[in-house]
Amino acid sequence: MPLPTYGFDPTEAAIPWLLLTAHGYEVAFATPNGYSSLADIRMLRGEQLGIWKWLLQARSDAVTAYYQMSNSDNFCAPLKYTDIQMNEYDALLLPGGHDKGVREYLESALLQSIVVDFFVAKKPVAAICHGVVLAARSINPATGKSVLHPYKTTALLQSQELAAYHLTKLWLQDYYLTYPVTVEAAVKAALSDPAHFLKGPAPLWRDTAAHLNRGFTVTDRNYLSARWPGDAYRFSMDFIQLLAVSF
Repeated sequence: MPLPTYGFDPTEAAIPWLLLTAHGYEVAFATPNGYSSLADIRMLRGEQLGIWKWLLQARSDAVTAYYQMSNSDNFCAPLKYTDIQMNEYDALLLPGGHDKGVREYLESALLQSIVVDFFVAKKPVAAICHGVVLAARSINPATGKSVLHPYKTTALLQSQELAAYHLTKLWLQDYYLTYPVTVEAAVKAALSDPAHFLKGPAPLWRDTAAHLNRGFTVTDRNYLSARWPGDAYRFSMDFIQLLAVSF
């Protein structure tokens, strides 16, 4: 699970970590410089979210999972991006995050090449929210196209991204817009057919371990995708299922 130095979404990293480790999988982490990463503090604490704190802040179960993850041995001693060797790992998980700090992760040419390696090897790759942008930007040199070009996928919906932006722009400016182009638009541009971007049902409720049906994911061969923190439990369990049938 590669992460930026700062700004990843705590739910999208910690809930998969929690469920994967509970099912016996070891999760290794990597950061640009080999130092521990830090999640988006605003998502953890709800700072400056105003009246929308109840809607936008990470839920208490995810915050608890984040602090458990952040005290784990692998999280405290991450690899550097340069240390990631595809042959040493069974799968790749790409969490998201919208704070501007995630740009070093989304724009890393090294990570993009690693994503290509996993796709070429047909190993399981899971991406959620802005993590799908990293996959979309990963260009296979053999084809000159994104690794997602022949796949179906989902990602953070434009309606979700713009809603959060408009609700908070008065005091947070463009905090909820990582780039001027929305995630949905960027991902669609990488696909062979824009219709291969699947929006799923309206994301009205966050899922839970007991209500996986509230989440939405898309599985296409070795690739799994999801939209937002509200899909994290479904995303995690579907990834575990994908791993089980892959090995």
